[in-house]
Amino acid sequence: MPRTPIVAGNWKMFTTARTGRELAAAIVKGCASLSGVHVGVFPPFPYLNVVADVLKGSSVALGGQNCYPANEGAYTGEVSPTMLKDVGCRYVIIGHSERRHGLGETDEFVNRKLHAALDAGLDVILCVGETIEQRKAGKTEVVLEGQLAGGLAAFRADLAPRLTIAYEPCWAIGTGVNATPEQAQAAHAFIRRGYADLVSPQAAAGLTIQYGGSVKPDNAAALMAQPDVDGALVGGASLKADSFLAIVRAAVA
Repeated sequence: MPRTPIVAGNWKMFTTARTGRELAAAIVKGCASLSGVHVGVFPPFPYLNVVADVLKGSSVALGGQNCYPANEGAYTGEVSPTMLKDVGCRYVIIGHSERRHGLGETDEFVNRKLHAALDAGLDVILCVGETIEQRKAGKTEVVLEGQLAGGLAAFRADLAPRLTIAYEPCWAIGTGVNATPEQAQAAHAFIRRGYADLVSPQAAAGLTIQYGGSVKPDNAAALMAQPDVDGALVGGASLKADSFLAIVRAAVA
């Protein structure tokens, strides 16, 4: 089944209102004549409105980097999925490794976010991936299986078109070391098989699985040429329009 790749730029805790506006404008301009790829940018929360204004009328979608699993309430410092939807977000990233391992988010908490985001009308990018210790111990598949089962608990097959999974090996995030195309393909194929068991083979055939972890213009094409790699979740390279657009173009090459 043909799948349209998704290239998402996770700006993390970078940019200002000015640089975010400039970066978004350059990406919009660079994507104006492209087809066959979905593109999204994920600015820090304070700049969502600023970037949303730049993206209006373009093919580039807006996304949030995280959300809290409630629409409102006494949750100081948190951002709800309905707030993200209100400012124009299409996507939200759930379960990023920096939140799992840096902030202690569990599969159960990630699952609550998943359902809250879907209920609010957002499309979800669900991140899964192993640490270097887990990979060295031969536990990559066990970890992925657990994160999929926990993160997708009570997930309904009719919601499948609104879910993307991002495989992001923790040892390749921000380190400059990326998984080889063969390592990425093996993990993505395992994720697709696991998703088929959890949801359905038909849904698995159409599931978009991104690779995330030190994606750069010089390795993007080889990674995304793999049969089960459907785009990229890009960190540092998304902060410069030229490098991000090069990765976007590699997705449709």
